Amino acid sequence: MRAVVQRVSGAEVSINGRVSGAIGHGLVVLLGVHRDDDPGDAQWMADKLVHLRIFDDGGGRMNLSLLDTQGEMLIVSQFTLLADCRKGRRPSWAAAATPEAASSLYQLLIEAVGRHGVRTATGEFQARMDVRLVNNGPVTVILDSRDNL
Repeated sequence: MRAVVQRVSGAEVSINGRVSGAIGHGLVVLLGVHRDDDPGDAQWMADKLVHLRIFDDGGGRMNLSLLDTQGEMLIVSQFTLLADCRKGRRPSWAAAATPEAASSLYQLLIEAVGRHGVRTATGEFQARMDVRLVNNGPVTVILDSRDNL
């Protein structure tokens, strides 16, 4: 799983003008599922996301996690994160999981984050979405469960 994670003061995702999910203070997670990912990747990603210390403490240092700050998480599926642009000018999506496998692992991640007590909001799998956010910091990090191998 590959995730682009942004610390936000607020965010929402909408589909055809209808808000599908919205959060206040927390994280926006754009998530791509790799063809070789399994439930262990979803669990690793959930644990990493909720414990990642990228929120400021009283001294202005990034030392607090989403759990420490009672933040929320907006999780949006984005297969384009698995693009391979090394050859030619058109990205290859060969590394992305099939829609069936990706949907299942996306749901597992949402459930795993929720088990930590984090309020989650989501987009809609395979929908064309508009994501609006206020990146706080700005802070943006990239996580990849393949780096954990």
